Amino acid sequence: MRLGGPLFKDWDGAEGWAAGVRAAGYRAAYCPLAPDVPEGVARKFDEVAVREGIVIAEVGAWSNPLSPDEGERTAAVEKCKRGLQLADTVGARCCVNIAGSRGKKWDGPAASDLTPEAFAMIVDVVRDIIDGVRPTRTFYTLEPMPWMYPDTADSYLELIKAVDRERFAVHFDPVNVVSSPQRYFANGALIKEWFEKLGRWIRSCHAKDILLQDRLTVHLDEVCPGRGALDYGTYLRELAKLDPDMPLMLEHMTEEKDYIEGAAYIRSKAKAEGLEL
Repeated sequence: MRLGGPLFKDWDGAEGWAAGVRAAGYRAAYCPLAPDVPEGVARKFDEVAVREGIVIAEVGAWSNPLSPDEGERTAAVEKCKRGLQLADTVGARCCVNIAGSRGKKWDGPAASDLTPEAFAMIVDVVRDIIDGVRPTRTFYTLEPMPWMYPDTADSYLELIKAVDRERFAVHFDPVNVVSSPQRYFANGALIKEWFEKLGRWIRSCHAKDILLQDRLTVHLDEVCPGRGALDYGTYLRELAKLDPDMPLMLEHMTEEKDYIEGAAYIRSKAKAEGLEL
């Protein structure tokens, strides 16, 4: 597996970007390019990444392809298609988005998001995105969320079967599926379930941590790796069973020092397990 994260230092061009990735101690990286970048530029980054031994983990296409607003929905689908095309050109392992919401907030909870109708819309949208691009090098993936599909390993399996496209795969973030005290205290078993059921499809993973607060009713907060209760021993052992180039990407922290702390914690856990990052 390969640890990666965002860069906090300015860089210039593909060579400068690669130097920044190496300086951070990473062997995987987020795609640093916008979807409208010239094809030649994307291919240059692909070339440099391969030469320097850097895996481009993912292109983010964060948007709401299920929006109740037709204009926003159409624009989101087009953004996902452009992101998937960029991922294919630059050699990223996947293009990733969440499924989207039928509610007011693109990544927020809404009662209509966990319904058969929403599931059917997700299937149609994912097929449209993949069929519109027809990638040959990368995959379109959905990051699981606590309040929209896919929210469990089984719902992701159902989506894979329903979408029925070779280039639809899995993005995994265990923190996003720890949505109750029961899952929190048994998150190691939850992680193993996801890998047992979906490991063959996983293309990229996120790294953060989760902490259950001791105030009513239930408060689960994202925190820096090492400050919460995520079972990183199980997480890293399961990752190590998969593709040796599997990215584990730090995210959702604001300060560089937190990324440094989180990376150090994950490296220490990997060392304890006899694993290489």
